[in-house]
Amino acid sequence: MSDNKDGGSVTPAVQKPGTHSISEILSQPHCWTNCLKQVDRSGILEEIVRDFKDASEWIFVGCGSSYYVAQSVAFSWTLLTGLRARAVPASELLLFPDTLLTGTEDIAAVVISRSGQTSEAVAAAGLLEKEKGIRTLAVSCAADRPLEHISSSILALLPADEESTVMTRSFTSMLLGLQYLASHLAGNHGFGKSLHKLAPAAEVVLPAFHSRIRDFVQERQFADYICLGQGPFFGIASECALKITEMSLSYAQNFHALEFRHGPKSVVGPETLIMFLLSETGYEEECEVLQEIKSLGGTTLAIANRADERARAASDLVIEFGFELPELARLAPYTFAGQLIGLYTGLKKGVDPDNPRHLTRVVILDENSAAAEPSAD
Repeated sequence: MSDNKDGGSVTPAVQKPGTHSISEILSQPHCWTNCLKQVDRSGILEEIVRDFKDASEWIFVGCGSSYYVAQSVAFSWTLLTGLRARAVPASELLLFPDTLLTGTEDIAAVVISRSGQTSEAVAAAGLLEKEKGIRTLAVSCAADRPLEHISSSILALLPADEESTVMTRSFTSMLLGLQYLASHLAGNHGFGKSLHKLAPAAEVVLPAFHSRIRDFVQERQFADYICLGQGPFFGIASECALKITEMSLSYAQNFHALEFRHGPKSVVGPETLIMFLLSETGYEEECEVLQEIKSLGGTTLAIANRADERARAASDLVIEFGFELPELARLAPYTFAGQLIGLYTGLKKGVDPDNPRHLTRVVILDENSAAAEPSAD
């Protein structure tokens, strides 16, 4: 409580559940613009390209949502630069380093952590730098944190930091920041310009997207959630499933879209929402799976840049962006659906999406015990 001018007390206003989350989700296009402007002004990408230009192979390391950033970035990286790239969970690197690093030469590593202080991410950077002699680039949304001090270079996207426990705009901003770095490394200035165009394009469609997802969630009840994607969209599907789990305490899974046929489709029913992130590259095959799942009685949500009549007929809800941009340049907005479904499902269930149970913003491990604070980072 605080005193008022009459000598009484004033009870602080109680913040509504999900206040930070909804603000951070809807602020993403503006945040992307600010992050790219910051990066351009700093000249940091030119420094990173100079310092890492001799690397012929890249590994991207993270925990939780940051690992799913790594998945989508690694796929993008190979397509944009022509260099081998792969995503590795920090825990796997710490437990089985020789298996993951044997046979690698001229390798560079990117360690991703919103907070810059997640224990496993910091330990992974230390292992790479100090024990393996592998240069690392830290990617974070915070400054002057342990990860920065261990790594050779830092890409800090400070406008993307959040109040919420759960990562939303930090996820998409770190994804875009690393794609932007890949475009510089490849000398692909056209792709870099496309990333600059993404924010204003997304800002136009996000309000309608927001209201349609909110109404869809409020009108229906689901027991389980499945998120499907292929190629660079698989990491996005993984993140969508995690957002639904974290923000609403619901059970959500992710699969490669075509792999869903091979056993997992046994769970299909009207009480399970199956979300399809439809790519252009694999559209025909992915649309066939969408049609099959609908024929089995599933409730389906399709997200595509452009959908045809087959996709519309096989979907209970279709979200179309209609962007005139390369496929890789528009990955980030595909996370909107998972974020908003998680948010509004959580609110519907009486959960505070800003502060889900058992989670903190950062995992700090006690060096003297195996205890950890689970988090979204």
